Amino acid sequence: MDLTLSDILAAQKAISGKVVRTPLLPSRHLSAVAGTPFFLKMESMQPTGAFKLRGATNAAQNVPAGTHTLVCCSTGNHGRGVAYAARERGLKAVICMSSLVPRTKVDGIKALGAEARIVGTSQDDALRECQKLSGAEGVVEISPFDDPHVIAGQGTLGLEILQDLPELKTLLVPLSGGGLAAGVALAAKSVNPAIHIVGLTMDRGAAMKASIDAGRPVEVPEVPSLADSLGGGIGLDNRLSFQMCRDLLDDIVLVSEDEIYRAMQVLYYEDSHVAEGACVVGIAACLAGKLSHLKGPVATIITGRNVDMDQFTRVVTGQDIQLGDYHLKGTPYGA
Repeated sequence: MDLTLSDILAAQKAISGKVVRTPLLPSRHLSAVAGTPFFLKMESMQPTGAFKLRGATNAAQNVPAGTHTLVCCSTGNHGRGVAYAARERGLKAVICMSSLVPRTKVDGIKALGAEARIVGTSQDDALRECQKLSGAEGVVEISPFDDPHVIAGQGTLGLEILQDLPELKTLLVPLSGGGLAAGVALAAKSVNPAIHIVGLTMDRGAAMKASIDAGRPVEVPEVPSLADSLGGGIGLDNRLSFQMCRDLLDDIVLVSEDEIYRAMQVLYYEDSHVAEGACVVGIAACLAGKLSHLKGPVATIITGRNVDMDQFTRVVTGQDIQLGDYHLKGTPYGA
């Protein structure tokens, strides 16, 4: 199906009062670095700590009669959103995740009353388990990115940003399976076709970038990353988010683990925000000078705060980080 602005407007009504209309805050430090006004859309302020609540809530509001259980695969935040939305509707939830998902996110899902099922070492493994479960009567799968109601729900972010900042010229969107980028790009370009949309992700395991380069959905190795929320594939049978990201994103920029590390420090010390590595990929690209000819005002989405606090503490105090077999050399902020 083809999504339109009307689907996003319908989602905005469906989730009203169920999610937070988060603020768009200026960053003085990043504005100085970018040489243009730079804003942060604070989705970390959602009750589940991440933007995923928008799409999950819209999808949960649109399940067929007779549904008793919601299932999904997740790198953590979508699962938390589905667990929350299911609880609000009086439904059960089973969240399938790989062993790469941080313990703090697994515990957060369990705290919402959902079953956390750990399967394999990649999101593709978790997806296969989820699809097995969804074959039962009354069980509905909610994809983290390739579901029309999820994409429309995430698209409400684009509407809010442009309502608060109509003069916006560039929007930096974290990119994983593409549900957020697809929805936000559709909303923003429906309001202002001239807006420049950049998808950003880590340079190790960038599934959407590899798929767009290949001209079709492809699998990529999934590895530990500071931006763990951006891990995982896009599904070889992707129906919506691949095509939408291919057609609506003006550019895709990759950032390194070192650049993500630095951006997490900057956001913490300069703007006092605790955020996941996935949130700061736009900031990382800006700090690294990877956004040539940046036109402002600029905004990016601080997508979530559900970070492993032990790891976060190591980052902001400049300590080394071990990401699987990858050793990330730490540097104290300001050194």
